[in-house]
Amino acid sequence: MRFLEAVVYKLSRGLDFLAGMILAATATLVVANILGRSLLGQSILGTYEMVGFFTAAVVGLSLSRCALENGHIAVGFIVDRFPAKTQKVIDLVTGIPVVIFITVLAYNLFKYGLQIAESGEVSPTTQMIFYPFIYMVGLGFVVLACTIFLKLFQQFAGGERG
Repeated sequence: MRFLEAVVYKLSRGLDFLAGMILAATATLVVANILGRSLLGQSILGTYEMVGFFTAAVVGLSLSRCALENGHIAVGFIVDRFPAKTQKVIDLVTGIPVVIFITVLAYNLFKYGLQIAESGEVSPTTQMIFYPFIYMVGLGFVVLACTIFLKLFQQFAGGERG
């Protein structure tokens, strides 16, 4: 299990770093577009669609790191009042379907990305291939599923509620 933990932590950090780089590129693109439009009277073709693709990648790639650090909003004011054993059971009953759902979601994203790649579909404005962004989001969900599974396992093996 230590191996899975190390892999999940490294992948989460790596994907989060990549998400940060893409976010920086998105900000640079938006600023360049604004400056080009205001100073030169020319905007960058396809900025809107590229920002959409980049944003999807940023969100998908950063989910697992957020889950690792409990950066999400958790509404537990009712569950927190239950005994620790009951809290663990509730976490298990909700955690397993979440892992299954996210795994199915990731599978379908990869399947959809493959369909787009095989069809040769490109974005309408820039004619850019966009299936790599679909794959990035799918990869993010795979690592998120592994992260949630790991946290569930740690909770039941180590006892802490996460």
